[in-house]
Amino acid sequence: MTNLCLASASPRRKELLQQLNLDFTVCPSNINEDKFYQLPIEKRAVELAKAKANDVANKQSEGLVIGADTMVVFGNRILEKPRSETDAKEMLSTLSGNKHKVITGVALVNASDKIILTDRGITDVWFRNVKAFEIENYIATGEPMDKAGAYGIQGYGSLFVDKIYGCYYNVVGLPLSVLAKMLEAFGVQVLK
Repeated sequence: MTNLCLASASPRRKELLQQLNLDFTVCPSNINEDKFYQLPIEKRAVELAKAKANDVANKQSEGLVIGADTMVVFGNRILEKPRSETDAKEMLSTLSGNKHKVITGVALVNASDKIILTDRGITDVWFRNVKAFEIENYIATGEPMDKAGAYGIQGYGSLFVDKIYGCYYNVVGLPLSVLAKMLEAFGVQVLK
């Protein structure tokens, strides 16, 4: 089996790979994401995923490195991880009663020859109308504070999601069907 390395410290991505019974190590990248902010929204997630995977692959001599970056997009605005509870409240109030997109860029790099594949998952998410006290109570759980868009669909944030169109796991942070196709292109079968 090819050595797999996840270039992310995200506990959610780690859990998703464990769910597939993949044998992997966690090797977080240390790239500076600031220089990517000027890129167009549709390119940013993929370019960040590629940079993360390359950063880790350049420190290894073999194996496959998985890079990923998830963005929550409302209109022309990217909703990053909230910087404060006030920021989280503003984001969740904005998403309430509206549709937004979740884009996850995925990159897979072969560390030995630096061949790279990139792809992305895109999921439309509709929030129901969320009451102000619900937003306050949700923020009090602490769950929104380390998540793009200030919510986690796999936790209490699921209570706000009316429907989705696309991959659920993309919203969690890693579109598994996209990743499986990419791994297969490098000869790694997820289902054996």
